[in-house]
Amino acid sequence: MKKISIIGAGRVGETTALIIAQQGLCQEVALLDVREGAAEGAALDIMQAAVYFGFDVEVNGSSDPALIAGSDLVIVTAGSPRKPGMSRSDMLKINTTIIDSIVDQVLEHTPDALLLIVSNPVDALTWHAWKRTGWEKGRVFGQAGVLDGARMAYFIARETGVSFKDIQAMVIGGHGDTMVPLLSFSSVYGVNAAALLDPAASARIIEHTRNGGAEVLTLRKNSSAYNAPAAAICTMVDAIFHDRKRVLSCVSVLEGEYRQSDISVGVPVVLGRNGIEQVIELPLNETEWMDFQRSIDSVRAYLEPA
Repeated sequence: MKKISIIGAGRVGETTALIIAQQGLCQEVALLDVREGAAEGAALDIMQAAVYFGFDVEVNGSSDPALIAGSDLVIVTAGSPRKPGMSRSDMLKINTTIIDSIVDQVLEHTPDALLLIVSNPVDALTWHAWKRTGWEKGRVFGQAGVLDGARMAYFIARETGVSFKDIQAMVIGGHGDTMVPLLSFSSVYGVNAAALLDPAASARIIEHTRNGGAEVLTLRKNSSAYNAPAAAICTMVDAIFHDRKRVLSCVSVLEGEYRQSDISVGVPVVLGRNGIEQVIELPLNETEWMDFQRSIDSVRAYLEPA
């Protein structure tokens, strides 16, 4: 990839731009924000760190959508955060309008790009963006399971005391209270994670994973998470840039997989240069399938208003 655009110069967008530049995952990062000067200031701040971080990726900022022209990948972090008294449906209505405008900009200025949705509620917004583009499903996808899996891996490490490097964690379903952390498909250096945990520890891991983002917000009070989300985004960017064909849990449009259609939700996929190249169907047991179906139902409930 030569050029990556990030729409939304908030904390997640700015941190993502910095990590992409540090890791040299493209030649140019375009940072776009509707707030006059916000993206320009963030880009300038990042570029003034280049000499110490040792990167030569060009980071530019603007409020002019024409900046994203020629992008290979567009990452959308823009959106209204959920505020006190606001329901998820209220947030969806506001952010659907924002996504509509962004997708139209992408279609106008860089119609051949891949589109990665990060804004919440990510499952519904990914589906909505895909419908609006009219593209093949592999080009439009969302970030959720990569972040949720990282949080789950942390909690597994905390319970077992083993190295983070040896843990792989799998989370599927909607990015919310009904997400499905799968201990049976998580491992510690190839050892089934469930075999290393007693029921109480397993329950704590699942509960903390589902509430990982909320815990950060509760503790910070004035800011939601942005370091872990940015790291998760850049893990996906790395898989695309290097065409690694990595198996990652991403929000994918389903067309028959898991016996579902016309919905997007977190499932394991093969991620490479062309976006989502394959959806992997896990052999879920009865309990896991029921939990996944419940999560599917919760996501589908948001799609009608969208």
